[in-house]
Amino acid sequence: MRVAALYDVHGNLPALDAVLAEIDADVILVGGDVVAGPWPAETLERLRDVDGDVRFIRGNADREIVERSEGRAPPHLMEFVRERLSADDIAFLGSFPLTETIDVDGLGSVLFCHATPRNDEEIFTRISPEERWRAALAGIEADVVVCGHTHVQFDRSVDDIRLVNAGSIGMPYEHEPGAYWAVVGSDIELRRTTYQPGDLAASGWPDKLPELGPEEATEIFERMSLAEQP
Repeated sequence: MRVAALYDVHGNLPALDAVLAEIDADVILVGGDVVAGPWPAETLERLRDVDGDVRFIRGNADREIVERSEGRAPPHLMEFVRERLSADDIAFLGSFPLTETIDVDGLGSVLFCHATPRNDEEIFTRISPEERWRAALAGIEADVVVCGHTHVQFDRSVDDIRLVNAGSIGMPYEHEPGAYWAVVGSDIELRRTTYQPGDLAASGWPDKLPELGPEEATEIFERMSLAEQP
């Protein structure tokens, strides 16, 4: 069993197409925050048209689009996305579960979530203290937890659980440009795929994609996580 973990596509159709051209896996696991970006309807259509076993889990941006609730993204960007999605698209987004668990030979039970197994928007990074991770993983029996949300790849362990961030297809915070994803098989491969960016102006996207390195992004997210703690 090989699972291609595609997280945080964020409506970046050229990045997604480049990754799909490289995939050789039994399952494609789409890890949330699928459409919140320049080509939302086209991105969702592409994934729904893929032949084979494609599974989706919910990200915070997916939920906010469905619920019309405010989150971290500026409201005008989320409205841009909603205006380009059909009622069927939005209903499909609303059907995503919080997690998916797949047994993978060589790794054991692998739990896929967007942020943490208990929540789609909690902020955890590769440097978050182990005691915080332990609280978020309480009761989890998986051998591996694969997440996304913070757009920076990492691979670390907390007690007996291996934690992997698959990175971001459409909006990575990394040193090199590209689409970042993971293959979960007998071991875990963190991948980067190069691609030719699309024309944001032609898409109508009213913003630019942020450019952050992994260290800067991790520090920002850690500050945000500390500010949100009760």
